[in-house]
Amino acid sequence: VIMSGLSETERVGFKKILSSMTDVDLRSLSDTVTNKMIVVENVTEAMETILSFSKSAEELLRRRKVHRDLIFKYLVKEGVTMPPTSEKHQLVKRTLELWSSVTVGQAKHTSEQLNSCKTKHNYNEQPKKHTKHDKITHETLILGQQFCQWFFQILNSQNPSLGQQPQDWGPQHFWPDVKLRLLSRATTEQMEEFQGAEVVSLRLLALTSGERLVFSPNLDPHGLRAVASPHGLVLVGVAGTIHRDQFCLGIFEQIFGLIRSPLNENSWKIKFINLKIRGQDGIEGTEVAAPALNYNSSELQLLCS
Repeated sequence: VIMSGLSETERVGFKKILSSMTDVDLRSLSDTVTNKMIVVENVTEAMETILSFSKSAEELLRRRKVHRDLIFKYLVKEGVTMPPTSEKHQLVKRTLELWSSVTVGQAKHTSEQLNSCKTKHNYNEQPKKHTKHDKITHETLILGQQFCQWFFQILNSQNPSLGQQPQDWGPQHFWPDVKLRLLSRATTEQMEEFQGAEVVSLRLLALTSGERLVFSPNLDPHGLRAVASPHGLVLVGVAGTIHRDQFCLGIFEQIFGLIRSPLNENSWKIKFINLKIRGQDGIEGTEVAAPALNYNSSELQLLCS
């Protein structure tokens, strides 16, 4: 199971590099990496979001806001000497080499220790961490799938053309300060923003009840991703198709921010929703079958298994 595009070594390294950046640059980088789909409240959240949504270490190091000097200073602190005249691409290459050597070195060390201490109980703890980590990632993904099944089932049930009994939709499923960003693109692009449980609930209801849309999420691995932040926020991203009657109107990509309700361990409420809808005009024919989750050439990669 792979947790985001970054290894633990790379995450640790990036935290050192990013902590030298200005607040303005950090927020700007967070916007770039997530395609402005996630609004961060503070610097810690910006850093966590950047790490979670970056596809690879190389991609993040090459970002314009990750200046050459930041990488140079990081390498110096790590005891790696590079000529002061080195260009950014050379520093990037050297940083990636450093990180991969650490990972390979650790793995080799671990396997040697394991082989020599099979009978003891106090051997290197690393493998245990991995299994716990894998378990958390897997659980988050399951949560994401269950949440999407639940959410789209009750939202679609409000559509009168399906002839279903409408299920229990309403503001109770959202945090009071929930935010909705709705970006629709058919012939023109339109961005709407809503805040508050009542308003957000009604705007989403209008899509199925009023506009008679049916959302068909793609819950396969390439259509759904889920990631948990250390602060208890779970991000679920899903792609899918939108239908009305017999017609496929286009595709959607949606990100949910979920926070567990303090009153009920098993209850999660929606903190924010970013919904992108693309009409049939704006999409390639092949995409419709089972859209994959990607924002602008896959800039957005949630943690995935």
